[in-house]
Amino acid sequence: MFDFTLGSEPTKTEISGGMYDVVIIGAGAAGLTTAIYTARDGQKTLILEREGAGGLAATTEMIENYPGFPEGVNGAELLDRFRRQAERFGAEIIEFDEVVKVNPLKAGEIEVHTEGGQVYTGKTVVVATGSRPKPLNVPGEKEFYGRGVSYCATCDGPFFKDKNVVIIGAGNSGLQEGLQVLEYAKHVTFLEFLPYTRAEHILQERIKSHPKSKLLFNQQVTAIQGDKTVTGVVAVDRETKAEHLYPADGVFIYVGYSPYSAFVADLVETNKWGYIVTDEKMRTKVAGLYAIGDVRADNPAQLSVSVGDGAKAALAIRDFILEL
Repeated sequence: MFDFTLGSEPTKTEISGGMYDVVIIGAGAAGLTTAIYTARDGQKTLILEREGAGGLAATTEMIENYPGFPEGVNGAELLDRFRRQAERFGAEIIEFDEVVKVNPLKAGEIEVHTEGGQVYTGKTVVVATGSRPKPLNVPGEKEFYGRGVSYCATCDGPFFKDKNVVIIGAGNSGLQEGLQVLEYAKHVTFLEFLPYTRAEHILQERIKSHPKSKLLFNQQVTAIQGDKTVTGVVAVDRETKAEHLYPADGVFIYVGYSPYSAFVADLVETNKWGYIVTDEKMRTKVAGLYAIGDVRADNPAQLSVSVGDGAKAALAIRDFILEL
C-alpha cells in the first residue's frame, strides 16, 4: 500500500534537532503508549506536543471505562502515569512546539519541522495529534469565547459556581462533562440537535435523575447572546419551530470533533472528514509514517482503542526498523 515521494533535500543549516528512531507527534494516550513500547525496546524516541502532554483525556475529570480502575480515575492523573512511564524508559518529550510540516526524504529518513524552527529527523514518524472540538459557528460564539463560552468543562466548570449553564450537545462528551459542571452550577440545561442522544445509557440516567439538570432534544442553537459576558442561548425547537431564550452565565459546546491532520494532508490518504486512513498496522501510504488514536479513520475516540493503536504502531515500527 506504500508509495514514496521524495521531498526536497535539506541544507545542513536546516537540520537542527538530531536523528531519532521514532518521532511521535502528539503526547496523548496513543502517542505516549507508542513511546512506552519503543523506548523500552531501546529505540531513540522523541515526542513533540503542541500543548501540554496528556491530550483530551487529561482534561476529563473522571474516566470510568478504562480497564484496571474499578472506581474510575482522574484523566490528568492517568495520563501523567503514561508520561512518567514513557520517560522512565528514556523517551524525550518536548512540549509547546507545534509540528507544521512532515517531509519524507527517503526510506528511513523523514523530517519533522516545528513552528519553533526546529527540524527533527526520524527513521519513522507517528502522527498521534488527536482531534479538537468543532465550533458551533453561530453568532456570539467567537465573540464570547473565554467570556462564558468554553469547550472544556473540566478546565472552566469551577468558574460557574451557583450559575446557570447551557451545554450544547448531549453525546458522551457533553453528558460526561456536564456531570462535572453540575458539581458547581446552580442549574444545567442540555440542548441536543437530534431527537435522541447516542450517549452511554449510564450517563443518560445520571443526567436525567439529577435534580439540577434538564435535557432537551430537537434544539437548534442559533445564537449565543451576551453583553460583556454570556447572558443566554437562543435555540429553535425543530418540531414546533418555536424560538426560546435560555438564560445562561456559561456555555459549553460539544458538537463533535475534527482531526489535527492538515499538516500531513498532502502526504497521506484521508477520509471525507479529514481523518487519516491506515492499514491494520497503523501504516499510512508513506513508508515509515504511521497514524494512531483519534486522528485515525475508524477510531471510535475511545481511550482504550487509542492505547491499542499505539501498541500496534510500536510493534510495526520494530519490524520496519529491523528491515531497514
